[in-house]
Amino acid sequence: MRDPDDVPRDDLLTIGRFARLCRLSVKQLRHYDDTGLLPPARVDPATGYRYYTPGQARDALTVALLRELDVPLAVIAATLAAAEPERARLLCAERDRVAERITRDRARLELLERLAAGGGLPGYEITLAPEPERRLAVVRAVAGPGELAERIGGCVGRLLAGLDGTPWRPPLWGLFPLDLAEDMRIAVGAETDGADGPPAGLDREVLPGGPAVATVHHGPYAQLPLAYHALLAAVHERGLRPLAPVREAYLVGPGEAPAEEWTTRLVVRVEERTEEAA
Repeated sequence: MRDPDDVPRDDLLTIGRFARLCRLSVKQLRHYDDTGLLPPARVDPATGYRYYTPGQARDALTVALLRELDVPLAVIAATLAAAEPERARLLCAERDRVAERITRDRARLELLERLAAGGGLPGYEITLAPEPERRLAVVRAVAGPGELAERIGGCVGRLLAGLDGTPWRPPLWGLFPLDLAEDMRIAVGAETDGADGPPAGLDREVLPGGPAVATVHHGPYAQLPLAYHALLAAVHERGLRPLAPVREAYLVGPGEAPAEEWTTRLVVRVEERTEEAA
């Protein structure tokens, strides 16, 4: 920016005129000055009036455009300060953030549409029956709630690569803690016949048998919270205590049918709730 004292007064625009030129409000310009995003070319030391130059219009218009797109101020500041190709990289990163948010919002919308279409929570048939012991070859990962889909996909790829040449019985199983939290440990596994242990590079997970409640969900994985709601509500209504890990059996999944036809069996092993456990 030019030295304020070198800017001819004839080139200066009042904050009001500059705001109209750049489709911003005076309040916005004052805020952008206070945050250091778009300082005026000159501030009158006696009156405190802010003045801008026509050469600042491009940056101001860029700020207005990016704010209209809901780009955070910190990203706008970095974009204005950057040169190509860094500026393009910053905007691409923001584009990806918005795309991820839209994907999450679309999943929420579909969930709400399913709730509304059914007049409330959809019904699920809950069964209580013995679940056999299962010995799985697994791969593990750490994930937050918003990373589950990506981490599970990565686990499936690593598992299938590790099982190459090893007989296993469908379906694939997903294993999760009871409470969704940051840095939770998850796993994806498959039942194998190997008595000598899992193939090299894979871990062994033994799922104890015993009484378990189960239900079957038809539809995208983003709508699984509906099934979990029904399943865990049934657990507590029956006076039972759920035991980790929660098990998801992927009976029909991606590559086999459209998302609305995906079929997932949810299983939670349970025990009678004792006074101490309550």
